[in-house]
Amino acid sequence: MAVTEIPGYAYGASALGRSPVSLDDLGLLQQTVLFTEDDRRYLRMAGEVLADQVEALLDVWYGFVGSHPNLVRYFSTPGGDPIGRYLDRVRPRFEQWVRDLCQRDYDQAWLDYQHEIAVRHTRAKKNKTDEVDSVEQVSLRYLVAFIYPATATVRELLANKGHSPVEIEGMHQAWFKAVTMSVALWSQAYAPEGW
Repeated sequence: MAVTEIPGYAYGASALGRSPVSLDDLGLLQQTVLFTEDDRRYLRMAGEVLADQVEALLDVWYGFVGSHPNLVRYFSTPGGDPIGRYLDRVRPRFEQWVRDLCQRDYDQAWLDYQHEIAVRHTRAKKNKTDEVDSVEQVSLRYLVAFIYPATATVRELLANKGHSPVEIEGMHQAWFKAVTMSVALWSQAYAPEGW
């Protein structure tokens, strides 16, 4: 599926709002998580390794979310019934987020789309992209807590292509830093004043 065919995927769209986080602030965030040019290289390597494994990674993540009522509720009706159409529409965007995280330049377009992802988790836009009736906001604590499963579960897949232990560790650490940066950026939408 081409990225232009992913429902609700709007990377680089002119209609996106500009991130309130500046490129200078992003640079400081990268410094804070110790993200280096080596990490950029390893992250691109991880993208190549994961390219044909993204479906498997999403299967693991969806299984994890689906087995925890406190997480699947964010894809359910207010009464608690999972919305299959919602889960199905989000999945290709989630897959593309994996690809974007590894392969995109962390420039203004990337920063703007991180902000769009952020507001889609809050009352400002949750449910609107997919026109569903679900709970109104994802709790920030679960976005932050998901850093661990999103990081721990990728390591085995990174080891599937015969890379050295040093390369696998480099890819895994770069992934961890990139996921942490993403969630840090998404958290801005929960506390816009005084950010």
